[in-house]
Amino acid sequence: MTPLKPTRQQLTSWSKLNMARYRHRERLFLAEGLKVVQELLKSAYETVALFVLEEKKKRLEFFLSSLSDHIEIYSLKKSEWKRLSQDSEPEGIMALVRVPLFENFSSVLDQKNGHLLLLYEVNNPNNLGAIMRTAHWFGIKTIILSTNSVDLTNPKVVRSSMGSLFHLTIIPEIDFDKVLPEFKKHYFLVGSVAQNGTVPHSRARKTALLLGSESHGLPEELMSFTAEKWCIPGTGGAESLSLPHAAAIMMYKMIRKED
Repeated sequence: MTPLKPTRQQLTSWSKLNMARYRHRERLFLAEGLKVVQELLKSAYETVALFVLEEKKKRLEFFLSSLSDHIEIYSLKKSEWKRLSQDSEPEGIMALVRVPLFENFSSVLDQKNGHLLLLYEVNNPNNLGAIMRTAHWFGIKTIILSTNSVDLTNPKVVRSSMGSLFHLTIIPEIDFDKVLPEFKKHYFLVGSVAQNGTVPHSRARKTALLLGSESHGLPEELMSFTAEKWCIPGTGGAESLSLPHAAAIMMYKMIRKED
């Protein structure tokens, strides 16, 4: 397929997707990077179009030749690419993706098994993307995002998730004050604390792991709903673990079978 040339109007429209309000209005977002695009194409997400950086087209020939003829491909000049890209050293491939219709949180309550993550006001996009990637690795398929969390279609979230975003059920904009009492009826609810908690351990039944932002943690009113509080003991002098590292340890301990 011969790549298409974008119009000025298309470029203007696509460049606005770097702003959350346009992504929400148009129900579209950008996904950059070869690994990210490959994972997208293996998922149920709708790929609206692909963009290829003109100067990187040759090294992407094999990948492009494997694509369906139904996907529109646009060739962009370097100056055009810079209007869309967040990457200082681009790989030269980017997708225009349709934002899916998100499930209602009540559908998660009916799941018969499986653990899930509840993320409260996680507003660092790289942290959220890293947690998505780790959840995908450990087979945790559902993430609930509270209100005042970073937009899951933020370019940094998409890139740092390395495509795991496309393989997870993510339900955003949930008021945790209202829903945690319901989750408590269906899941064993665990909250993370910095100190004076139980060491993370395996959980055979459905468990919902509640994590807060790296800066502020979890408020007491949310912690009051938890059945157990977990903390990770350390023996060094560091003040704390990063949120993605703490989340990874807790997820690992939660899903592993006891020896």
